Amino acid sequence: MMTKNLLQPDKVIAPGSTIGILGGGQLGRMIALAGTNLGYRFVTLEPTEDSPCGQIADQITASYGDKSAARELASRSDVITYEFENVDSEVAALLEDLSYVPQGSRLLYTTQHRLREKRAIEAAGVPVAPYREVVSLQDLQAAVKELGLPAVLKTATGGYDGKGQWVIRSEAEITEAFDTLMKAGTELVLEKFIRFDKELSVIAARSPRGEIRTFPVAENIHVDNILHASIVPARVDERIQQEAEQLAARIAESLEAVGLLAVELFLTGDGELYVNELAPRPHNSGHYTMEACRTSQFEQHVRAVCNLPLGNTSLMTPVVMVNVLGEHMEEVEMRLMDGKWTDNKDQEQKGVNPVSVVPKVHLYGKSGVVAKRKMGHINLLCDNVEEAVSFIQQTKIWRNQQK
Repeated sequence: MMTKNLLQPDKVIAPGSTIGILGGGQLGRMIALAGTNLGYRFVTLEPTEDSPCGQIADQITASYGDKSAARELASRSDVITYEFENVDSEVAALLEDLSYVPQGSRLLYTTQHRLREKRAIEAAGVPVAPYREVVSLQDLQAAVKELGLPAVLKTATGGYDGKGQWVIRSEAEITEAFDTLMKAGTELVLEKFIRFDKELSVIAARSPRGEIRTFPVAENIHVDNILHASIVPARVDERIQQEAEQLAARIAESLEAVGLLAVELFLTGDGELYVNELAPRPHNSGHYTMEACRTSQFEQHVRAVCNLPLGNTSLMTPVVMVNVLGEHMEEVEMRLMDGKWTDNKDQEQKGVNPVSVVPKVHLYGKSGVVAKRKMGHINLLCDNVEEAVSFIQQTKIWRNQQK
């Protein structure tokens, strides 16, 4: 682990400066769009030509492990951030030496590895699902006896949108699950299966000066392990919302995070909250903030890494964010061009006023439409979230996601 600490609590990166982004995907794109409004310039390091972020910022086209490219990024940047957590550790250390990376490498080191992450969450006094480290088949067999079935086996590193994990439902699956996931070349983690009522998330922001703000709690619906929709306000008691925000702030403080920290949680039928995962960056479940909050998660991230005062995070309108995957693109583009989002007569018959649901479309400029690939999202601003949920169901665009 790199231990160098370059955090400067009094340092402010003023508008007009250049922000370097490691990664050129949609999160980098939306960071740059928000930061441009504040007067910042952007440069991204990204291996894919014509990347979503590179379409609106200068781009250094090279692999993430290219140290020469990392030096160029450092020389052109006043501050550097990242849009994903799987950053090469040597490159992260090099960037810390050559430039200002207020997020540092310690948070990356923690959140890149599920065992380290869980231990850090526990150290903050926040509950996680019971778990065991697994390095051998015998470890897994013993862990299953302790935690019971079903249980979730995960790789300690890598994995997203359901990749790198296996829900073990019977003893007959143990050996196959172990052999399959061990191919990733990392130790494994077995987690007790939490029977939850809802999946929630909170985006917390913390600046080098120590200011912390949290966004309203999102209620998340996943389909095939990919986020389908985020509903805000979450349909849970006010007590749960407050507790979730407090837990997120506690973790951000304990980890001395800078920038955004997404905290994913399970809510059980008994009203208990367990943290599932962390992400030290903007998060899919925070996209709703772009129109629905006084400050978006992307503007807040820029404010945090630049050490500006953090923005107001209050919710201005109920909202449901729905992801646009590759299989949805044709219909979304058609409706975007002709303006026909719903059949008004059909909506009126079903008691939904189409005017009360306002779609705000965000497409990421990705080349190559592939099923299950995140191509964009739509924020449905509404008078109440049930109307927006009905809107999603009745458009039929997401017909395969209706479960």
